[in-house]
Amino acid sequence: MFEGQPKGLFALALANTGERFGYYTMLAVFALFLRANYGLSPAMAGTIYSSFLMLVYFFPLIGGMMADKFGFGRMVTTGIMIMFAGYLLLSVPLGGDTLALVVMLGALLLIGFGTGLFKGNLQVMVGDLYNDPQYKDKRDSGFSIFYMAINIGALFAPTAAIKIKEYAETSLGYSSNDAYHFSFAVACASLILSIAIYYLFRSTFRHTEGGTKKNGVADNGATAVEELSKEETKQRIVALCLVFAVVIFFWMAFHQNGLSLTYFADEFTAQSASGVQAMCFDVWNLVAVIFIVYALFSLFQSKTSKGRLISVAVIALALAYLFLQYDESGSVTVSAPIFQQFNPFYVVALTPVSMAIFGALAASGKEPSAPRKIAYGMIVAAVAYGLMAFASFGLPTPETVMDADGNPVGKHVADVTPNLLIMVYLVLTFGELLLSPMGISFVSKVAPPKYKGMMMGGWFVATAIGNQLVVVGGLLWGAVPLWVCWSVFLGVCLVAALFMFAMMKRLEKVC
Repeated sequence: MFEGQPKGLFALALANTGERFGYYTMLAVFALFLRANYGLSPAMAGTIYSSFLMLVYFFPLIGGMMADKFGFGRMVTTGIMIMFAGYLLLSVPLGGDTLALVVMLGALLLIGFGTGLFKGNLQVMVGDLYNDPQYKDKRDSGFSIFYMAINIGALFAPTAAIKIKEYAETSLGYSSNDAYHFSFAVACASLILSIAIYYLFRSTFRHTEGGTKKNGVADNGATAVEELSKEETKQRIVALCLVFAVVIFFWMAFHQNGLSLTYFADEFTAQSASGVQAMCFDVWNLVAVIFIVYALFSLFQSKTSKGRLISVAVIALALAYLFLQYDESGSVTVSAPIFQQFNPFYVVALTPVSMAIFGALAASGKEPSAPRKIAYGMIVAAVAYGLMAFASFGLPTPETVMDADGNPVGKHVADVTPNLLIMVYLVLTFGELLLSPMGISFVSKVAPPKYKGMMMGGWFVATAIGNQLVVVGGLLWGAVPLWVCWSVFLGVCLVAALFMFAMMKRLEKVC
């Protein structure tokens, strides 16, 4: 899985892991913070939440255009500095008045712009590592590893957000609302780690940073690339725009994990678990499962008896740890943000599985093209919301939930099993693994050389539009029956998949 990859991949992936850990720690509690600290309605909190996500994924277009001119490495470094300023501002508890709200919005703007300079350009640098002919066939697997590393940071984020907030409340005596800011401060520390990794291992990827001049022309790639004809350039840009149009609707549905799905976890899902189910909410138990998965792959792929022995030892230790953690009579409290750990857990655990499946298909000449994988991903996402719609039949709309005295309440009424969201996140992750790393790889491969930064920015603009449409979940929350809310996302994913299949010949032509 990791063999034959360029060394720079691991350095860039780890630098991104640190940044993503801070970002997802903040995001895990952000929607709930908006409602608690400023007294915002679900719709207004959803509007701010989705607008922030839109900025985070829109600014890479500007960042890519700037990098095409000034170099990718320079923009990555500048982006980290701007993000740090934004997170530092967000971590200061200013209360819940109008001034605090304005400062918070300013911090979000800085974070969004800094991320725009950092995120897309770092991924272009990853893609340029594979311009070297010896790594040409490793591009898709490389981006899968890179995507897995992102989710290692995201895996620990919800637990970190909850534990740090609880520590600020119980040990430091901060109010519930002020305690949220300690979760946001984690991002500052994680960015320091990211920039340290970036510069410590810079020698392994420096040739991809760009920004130098050769004969008056910016050199942003590792090797010289043959110029495309105007017609071929046009075909590639059109194909990329078609893909961008489709992925808008995936992200619209997928990023409900931080909004309507979190509302569902907070208001309708049982807030306690016991036995094996309780073990799922401890991140270290999930880490043990990840070790077992990777050790199993190592066991079957290892070429030495020593390697196989180490794999067996890792599996035995992980199983022993899980056995000791099991408490049949024990019960744990389940906080709504903690459900967001399951998606990154599944990504990290399932990446070697998906790579093995696609590797076997490639060896037999049957691997689907990247556009076809994206279309399949849309169908899988539709299945996830089909499950939500089916499970929500008969549940009341949030605004009609009343207590025994007829007063409106917002939680603890249905006690839906946590297994529903655990399963839904699993299905959504299957869709994500088919769509996201393959889509990024497709852009890095198909984008015309002189428009690499801008085209990678285009991928993020499509993501930005999808994230802005996340607000639909907030607007529907409480306005329609829950099954109707989920059916909207089911429908848009199916329509997008059908469109993708209709355009398949044109898309596969440029692969």
